[in-house]
Amino acid sequence: MLSEALLRADSITRHFETVFLFTKADVRTTLIPVTIFALAASPTHHFSCALHAAFWIWLHLLQFNISNQIQDPEEDRKNKPSRPIPAGRISVDSAADMRWVLTPVCLILSWWHGTQALMASVVFAALTIWYNELQGDKMGFSKNVLTAILYGCLEVGGTVAAGNSFIDDAGVLAVALSSTVFATTLHAQDFKDELGDRLTGRRTLPTIFPKAARFSMMLGIPLWSFGLSCIWKIDLLSTAVLVAYGAFVGNRFVKYRTVSADKQSCKFYSMWYSLCHLLPGYWRYFHGAV
Repeated sequence: MLSEALLRADSITRHFETVFLFTKADVRTTLIPVTIFALAASPTHHFSCALHAAFWIWLHLLQFNISNQIQDPEEDRKNKPSRPIPAGRISVDSAADMRWVLTPVCLILSWWHGTQALMASVVFAALTIWYNELQGDKMGFSKNVLTAILYGCLEVGGTVAAGNSFIDDAGVLAVALSSTVFATTLHAQDFKDELGDRLTGRRTLPTIFPKAARFSMMLGIPLWSFGLSCIWKIDLLSTAVLVAYGAFVGNRFVKYRTVSADKQSCKFYSMWYSLCHLLPGYWRYFHGAV
């Protein structure tokens, strides 16, 4: 009996681990930054709802990742063998079933949080389908824009869940700015995969315009640091620190061009983007009437 219980517990643990592995790569780049944004942009400050926001974001991220990873498992076997499907932890059919079960689950959870969260969930589900259809066209420039809109949906839903309330005008501005920043700097995450993308024919800014894409990091990140600081009325010292860090991150992409260096630069970029997500919270605390 004890051995059967242990086997059952081990099986359950393995299933949870498999589900987590679908989203593991996006914890640092998406889950943490968007959760930070949701807490900073929420018009009401129920920090006890942080887990609600993180769970809403993670569940939708899981839906997207499963939908995306069942599209071309053969490519993942070559480039990302640790993912659950190429690793043999789950079949494509089972993953597809899970993906379609998650859709109504996400909608029900969003309905519980209110109309704005529900609308964000509906748009997110529709755009996920569109994103996967465009994958066959190797994406190109549309990847940045579409991914930024998907990211914005996560921010809207997460912000509503964080405050268990609504998203106000300042929150809408924060989402719009964040999505625009993401659309213009998202290719920071593509440099480390440039070689594999070239082999598979995937069109990204680093594969289409390798030099210009790197120089856009050097210019864009510090410029956005300064612009966002002005918009959210950040103090002079904090502005100087953020711009200096942005310049450091942007210059890394130009100066260091190996795969390992690009992976490290991507981590610095994720930290910079997370810091930018704190700025609406700064404005609310010092300037907003909440």
